[in-house]
Amino acid sequence: MIGKARRAEESAEFETFAYSRGHRLFRTALLLCGDWHLAEDLTQVTLAKLYAAWTKVRRAENQDAYARSVLVRSYLSHRRLRRSAEQPALGDLPEGIAPEGDPALRVTLLAALAELPPRDRAVLVLRYWEDRSVEETAAELGVSAGAVRSQALRALGRLRAVLGPQGSDRLAAS
Repeated sequence: MIGKARRAEESAEFETFAYSRGHRLFRTALLLCGDWHLAEDLTQVTLAKLYAAWTKVRRAENQDAYARSVLVRSYLSHRRLRRSAEQPALGDLPEGIAPEGDPALRVTLLAALAELPPRDRAVLVLRYWEDRSVEETAAELGVSAGAVRSQALRALGRLRAVLGPQGSDRLAAS
């Protein structure tokens, strides 16, 4: 009976965790992949992995960082495997990702992010959109802080190249 009570308690803990953090995981997934449906799938896969390892996750010092790390690795793994040849239509970006700011700039930036390689996109989303430190980003990606710095610098250069001179000027002005 104690085992059942413990499992029920852990399930309730996980349910609370998933309910309170699921929307943020989804937002990060959407920023990473740019596809609403794939973001839902990645969020679901992430929550399933977290549930399977919940006894370990619940003891983690920072459960949010652990969850983001699982999400990013699931995204990168998905991109590597490329189970289908489907490509998201950039014209179908969801409305209202974030209500503040210049909507045209956001759409331009999201389209430019979609053209970057998955690892570059992950670094930029975690480092600048999620406002994570270099160390936090490195821990979530499983690389060194120096690798994050150099990759972020290269990825920003690639993003500027994709945006072109006018897009880069608009980005710098905001």
